[in-house]
Amino acid sequence: MKEPKRVLFVSQQIFPYLAEETPLRMLNRKLPQACQEAGIETRTFMPKFGEINERKNQLHEVIRLSGINIIIAETDHPLLLKVASIQSARIQIYFIDNDDFFRRRKGVVDEAGKEYPDNDERCIFFARGTLETVQKLRWIPDVVQCSGWMAALVPFYLRTVYKDTPFFGKAKIVVGLTDERFKHPFGTNFAAKIRYEGVNRDEVAPLFDKEVDYKTLMKLSIDHADAVAVQSPKADPELVEYARQKGLEILDYADDTSAYVDAYKRMMTDLNA
Repeated sequence: MKEPKRVLFVSQQIFPYLAEETPLRMLNRKLPQACQEAGIETRTFMPKFGEINERKNQLHEVIRLSGINIIIAETDHPLLLKVASIQSARIQIYFIDNDDFFRRRKGVVDEAGKEYPDNDERCIFFARGTLETVQKLRWIPDVVQCSGWMAALVPFYLRTVYKDTPFFGKAKIVVGLTDERFKHPFGTNFAAKIRYEGVNRDEVAPLFDKEVDYKTLMKLSIDHADAVAVQSPKADPELVEYARQKGLEILDYADDTSAYVDAYKRMMTDLNA
């Protein structure tokens, strides 16, 4: 029996769970549906920000996938995994949740518009929580599409901690460049925070004792990717050029999903060549 083709989507924001209907949120909503309509299996993950109404969106906890403890800066953070369905699209969305990081907060800024000071740890928790859950699901993706800076560490961990695993070792990684940015750099201890078993000191040495701003974080993500998808006309051109100079495939911004689906199929063909 022929193995199904699979795309894992890791997205910072998806409509309708974050209510404002922006082009990026709609793209992240439509891409999994377009893949499934093309015969490609998908799994989609996003943070369970506190502003997401669980009752309205019919989220429920997946007990068997909850309970993983993720250690960041020597502190244990239990992961809660929730799921909801977009019935019209016949797709499921998995939500990475934690009482301190997500449930009691809205998005990446508070009610006054101020960025949360622990957004760095929230970013780490989301990336590691997603990959640990996918591994626990025993679901092997051919392509991993990341969208938004909160998903930026996924490529880094895939190419370090998970590089030799049967779940992710062969996956092609696509970094989505969006118009989402954070203003206040992560602190000088960020490199120490992202290290854990499977991450060598040399792999984070350039970040030690340095503040990590948006461009630095995204360049780290691009360094571990196979392709870059320009998901917004306002994506940072410096980052696009950085990816181009590294020889990565560039998926230009497109209003429809077919160009992305075609690119995923081409990457899957390359995997089997």
